[in-house]
Amino acid sequence: MRTAHEPDPSKIFISRRQFLAATSVLASAPLWSWPAFAATPYTFSQGDFEILVVSDGELTLPASLLAPDAPPEELKALLEITGQGPEQVTAATNPTVIRAGDDIILVDNGSGNKFQPTAGKLVENLKGTGIEPESVTKLVFSHAHPDHIWGTLKGDGILTFPNATYYVNSAEWDFWMAPDILTKMPQAFHDFARGAQRDLAAVKERAVMMKPGDDIVTGIKVLDTAGHTPGHISLEVAGEDGLIIVADAITHQTVFFAHPEWRSGFDVIHDLAAQNKKALLERAATDKTRLLGFHWTYPGVGHAERKDGAYRFVAAT
Repeated sequence: MRTAHEPDPSKIFISRRQFLAATSVLASAPLWSWPAFAATPYTFSQGDFEILVVSDGELTLPASLLAPDAPPEELKALLEITGQGPEQVTAATNPTVIRAGDDIILVDNGSGNKFQPTAGKLVENLKGTGIEPESVTKLVFSHAHPDHIWGTLKGDGILTFPNATYYVNSAEWDFWMAPDILTKMPQAFHDFARGAQRDLAAVKERAVMMKPGDDIVTGIKVLDTAGHTPGHISLEVAGEDGLIIVADAITHQTVFFAHPEWRSGFDVIHDLAAQNKKALLERAATDKTRLLGFHWTYPGVGHAERKDGAYRFVAAT
């Protein structure tokens, strides 16, 4: 019998057929150049912490992978709100730096040079703010998907952030490092698993296993937002009305605010992901909590407001 956080192998991710059909849309898509996606680092204060959103670039994916079960016309209308067409979606990638006393904490390290050519810009952009990779003291993985963890190693196999302590949810570690992981997902996603195992193994000697409820430092708490992956976490940062670094618990700021019940094609445990999306949005709307989304239009910072029985995203000004 599976536990609530254990995925059903028959329903994990989308099917190989769906994946291949969707990715064929990108075959004729132009490879956009990085300068079009350059973003000035976005900084704000949160209680005792300084928050810095530093772009890793952008990713392109088929719209049909974003929400595979969504009615096409409704999905099209929601994508138009962010100026996107019905065939493909451009997603920001927004790693976050938190300055906490003497600590420089990085939340996710992007995809390095291993995923899409329009991403992998994090180190360059960190240096542009005066942060050298060697100065990062703590690195928190929200989960082990390529765009969040594949920046772990440089091309020579050396750690990109050599002095960091790496924080990984033990449930996420156990899922990806399981010897039978390849039997739990379509072949189209086997590279995801191999990359996760490569990068998690690389930080094993510097890793701290964490769980929801733990503090990274005083004032930064780990939240359970499992579903996108079995060990997906978000971070709650204290101060004022609070800040939640959402990561991929909510992957699009119009689509899943309006329909938190819709599944993402990359969610592992669909029902749990939907449950946690709704809970996160309800809490944020009630408490006026600031939100920061990894894939929301840069810099991805704003609030949730109730609208028509669901929610809408209000960007920070």
